[in-house]
Amino acid sequence: MNWLLPEHIADALPAEAARIECLRRRLLDLFRVHGYELVLPPLLEHLDSLLTGSGQDLRLRTFKLVDQLSGRTLGVRADMTPQVARIDAHLLNRQGVTRLCYCDSVLHTLPAALGASREPIQLGAELYGHAGVAADREVIRLMAATLAAAEVSAARIDLGHVAVFRALAAAAGVDGELEATLLLLLQGKDLPGLADTCRRLDEPWRSALLALPELYGGADILARAGSELPALPEIVTALATLQELQDSLPDLPLSYDLADLRGYHYHNGVVFAAYCPGYSTAIARGGRYDGVGGAFGRARPATGFSLDLRELARLTASAPQAGAILAPCAAAGSVLAQTIAGLRAAGAVVVELLPGESGSEGPACDRRLVEQDGQWLLANINRDGSG
Repeated sequence: MNWLLPEHIADALPAEAARIECLRRRLLDLFRVHGYELVLPPLLEHLDSLLTGSGQDLRLRTFKLVDQLSGRTLGVRADMTPQVARIDAHLLNRQGVTRLCYCDSVLHTLPAALGASREPIQLGAELYGHAGVAADREVIRLMAATLAAAEVSAARIDLGHVAVFRALAAAAGVDGELEATLLLLLQGKDLPGLADTCRRLDEPWRSALLALPELYGGADILARAGSELPALPEIVTALATLQELQDSLPDLPLSYDLADLRGYHYHNGVVFAAYCPGYSTAIARGGRYDGVGGAFGRARPATGFSLDLRELARLTASAPQAGAILAPCAAAGSVLAQTIAGLRAAGAVVVELLPGESGSEGPACDRRLVEQDGQWLLANINRDGSG
C-alpha cells in the first residue's frame, strides 16, 4: 500500500510531536546557558566529507546517492558529529575553546538496535580545543544535566577508556583482523569465544585481555584494573584519567566498563554512556575524539555526547497541557478579534471556528469565549460540551 512508510520509519503525531518539540526547546536552552552555540549542518554532504577520518565507521550506516548537478556521490548524514567537527575546524577557525550544539534528524540504513528508528533526532553537544580532563568532566556533567532536565535521571553513567584495549592490542602484536575479532568478542562479552581467540597470544597480554570483560562495576574497578593489567604507560595514564573523573564527579552515579569499545575507531580517549531505569540500552553516549578535525584542516582536541531525542521524549512523562480556548469566527478589527489576539500574545491556544465548524477536533478545548455586555469573557466548557 502506497501510504505505508518504510520499516523503522514513523510519523510523529500531534501529542508526540509536541512532546519532542517542547523537550528540544528546553534542552537547547540548557545548552545555551552553558555557553554552547547552536549550529545547523546540512542534511546532505559529499560522501567523502561525511566519512573522512574517524567517520569511516559510519560507511555502512549511511545512505548514498548521486548528485544530479555534479555527478559526485552524496551521503545523507547518519551522524552529525563529523559535520560539527568540520564546522569547528574549517568554518569557525577559532583558536580557543569552542562549544557547539545541534539537534536535527539523521538517517540510518539499518536500525541501531531492535525497535529503534532509522530516523533518530540527534541532539548533542561538542567541546573543541581543550585536551584536559576538565573538558571531559564538563561534557559528562552536561549530559547528566540534560537527562535531569528531561526528568529522566541517569541510574548509572559507565566510563571507559579506549587506550586500555588499544595498548594491550599493540603490545600483543595483534593484526587488524584479529583486533576486529577481539573487539566484537569484548563488546558482546563473549567470554568463551574470547578465551579461544586469545589462546594464540603470549602472556601477560592474554590474561589482560581476558580480564577486561570482568573489569566492570563501581569505583573499586579502577584499583583492580591497576593491579590486574600490565603497567603500560598508556594504561597507567588512562586509569589515572578515570580516577580523576571519579574524584571530581562525586555526585554522579559513575561506574566503569573497560570492555565497552563501541565507537572504538572513532574515539581515542575517555568514553561514557548513560543508562536510565526501564531502558535496556544507553540513552546517551559520548567520548573524546581528538584530531578528527585534521581531515578538515585543523586537528583539535574534541569531546562530546549525543542522544536520540525521540527516544528520550518517549521516556519523559507527558506534562499536563492547558486546555485550548474555543472562539467564534471573528470579523477583522472587531472586539472579538482583538480579544483573541491578546490571548494568543499571552501564550494561550485559541481555536477560531470557521463558518459551519461546531467544535475543535484538534486541541482539546476546556474554555470558550462568550459575549457579555459587549465584552468577550472566558467561560468553562462542561464535559458534555455545554457552557
